[in-house]
Amino acid sequence: MTPVFEIRGVSSSLRKGEDGIWYSPEEADISYPAEGNDRCFTIEEQSFWFKHRNDCIIEVVSSFPPGDKGPIFDIGGGNGFVSLGIANAGFDVVLVEPGRSGATNAKKRGIDNVICATTQTARFNENSLSAVGLFDVLEHIEDDKALLLSMHGLLRSDAPLYLTVPAYNFLWSNEDESAGHFRRYTLNNVSLLLRSTGFKILYASYFFRFLPFPIFLLRTIPSQLGLPKSMPDNRKQERDHAASNGIAARVLHRMLATEVDNMRKKRTMCFGGSCLIVAKK
Repeated sequence: MTPVFEIRGVSSSLRKGEDGIWYSPEEADISYPAEGNDRCFTIEEQSFWFKHRNDCIIEVVSSFPPGDKGPIFDIGGGNGFVSLGIANAGFDVVLVEPGRSGATNAKKRGIDNVICATTQTARFNENSLSAVGLFDVLEHIEDDKALLLSMHGLLRSDAPLYLTVPAYNFLWSNEDESAGHFRRYTLNNVSLLLRSTGFKILYASYFFRFLPFPIFLLRTIPSQLGLPKSMPDNRKQERDHAASNGIAARVLHRMLATEVDNMRKKRTMCFGGSCLIVAKK
């Protein structure tokens, strides 16, 4: 794991609390439900969605590792589920999460270096970060271009940026609104956005190829029709993320394994419920 002095090297404003978490001088408002991290914490370990996203992220990080072998700063990293996966794959990681519950959960998970802050309140030094991950974060930012410009300023020369976002605005539903999303993306428009903020695209692909149809059928259409929710948010989230047993589970596993293999071989998939991009400054 990343030693403490590296955190001091990227910011002189952070202070370490008695809980071992680094804190910024002030807090910031974020477009994410207050209970969101705790709700996710209860399902992440059993969720096929979180596990598959981790598997895909780790493949592209392995294919496009930080050039100077510095830590990956997992910005808006929530409870540390992605950070833990990256660390277990042999990479150094620093989790940056503005929500106190998420930062606390990440520390409980065993993430050594946790910063409770946004990149703005952490006051990171310019050109100081060796790599950045934005895993389903950009859609929560109203001015996404401004965030990417700030990431460009914080990253070292040739440092990688790893990014995942939800795909297709035609899949918009009440779940996006309750999650604090401002938009969904296509692979083309997020790539154009990255290029407009000074990044070079190294790899870009969709994943979760099977998800658009069930999302449209079970979320988008009911939302457009104004149908009431059939169950509370926490129960619905548990149901949506649970992997079924039997034949359906085996078929799902094979489909997901194929996507991971595509990522490993740097193949591009042209359709899916999420986008994954690797870019560099």
